[in-house]
Amino acid sequence: MSRNKNLLILLALVFWLFQPDLCAEIKKVAQTGYQFLKIDADARGAAMGSALTLAGQGASSMFYNPAGMSQQSAGLDFFSTHTNWLDDISYFSLGISKDMGIIGVVGFCLQTADYGEIIGTQVADNEAGYIETGNLNVDAALFGVSFARSLTDRFSVGGQIKFVSQNLGQSLVPGKEDEGVTQENKTSTMAYDFGTIYYPEVNSFRFGMSVRNFSRDIKYEDDPFQLPLTFTIGSAVDVSDFIGALGNLHDLLLSVDAVHPRDYTERINVGFEYGYNQMLFLRGGYKFNHDTEGLSLGAGVTLPVGGLGTHLNYSFNNANRFDPVHRITLGLSF
Repeated sequence: MSRNKNLLILLALVFWLFQPDLCAEIKKVAQTGYQFLKIDADARGAAMGSALTLAGQGASSMFYNPAGMSQQSAGLDFFSTHTNWLDDISYFSLGISKDMGIIGVVGFCLQTADYGEIIGTQVADNEAGYIETGNLNVDAALFGVSFARSLTDRFSVGGQIKFVSQNLGQSLVPGKEDEGVTQENKTSTMAYDFGTIYYPEVNSFRFGMSVRNFSRDIKYEDDPFQLPLTFTIGSAVDVSDFIGALGNLHDLLLSVDAVHPRDYTERINVGFEYGYNQMLFLRGGYKFNHDTEGLSLGAGVTLPVGGLGTHLNYSFNNANRFDPVHRITLGLSF
């Protein structure tokens, strides 16, 4: 009974300290670049409203909280995700993490962006007012190396170093000559993530934090801009630990994240995951105070095949005035 009381006190404290004003006016917009770094890289996380700071484990946690790699039960974990984003934009993400025993867990991740066909134009003195200059080569990518370790049976830490780049194609800059000067709009930099997980003595309840996309300022011309630095504090608990009526075959995970982004007001992400016999999963979530996303739903299945754990996850995210966003993640563990 005392543990249940302590759990309620801890949850209330998290909400009280980090509850955003959901009705506040937007104060911070267009403050950062490299927006692809904010996209969910895992269908499970997307289905749970991105509330995966404390609920994630294995390779996919590199995109939410690298400390989550220390929670993986398999010696090696792999995942890959394809995301159909807005306006024919698509993203591909993958990650692999390896348990190195007492040393810790090491991981590698990759994310690429495909912005589709973009036709370049140039101002011209004709009836249309412009001429086409061919298709622009526009892309973005992330390469990361991560490390996580459990310092005690209740406290874990993790970090990531990643190289991020973005290419916005060519542009014509007016010069001394009439034809001007053509330049490549490419930038790149190093970025850093860090996270922690702590288990107090309250069954499966844990809380922790993550800092993602910390880097120096970068610029294309004269105006510098920052990456989408995001600070998140969260908590997660398996509700079935406190409700014996669910039985041994049922699990109900609840996760809550309080998010402080550099380029938007604070928000809260809430997600849940119901699991049956550790094989079938139903998920849902909601992003409060988000500019485009809100409700999210998803499902997954985990099956042993020839000694391998195979995972298939799907997520559906409502994007308000835009078409819904769909993700599919395939995973292997052994």
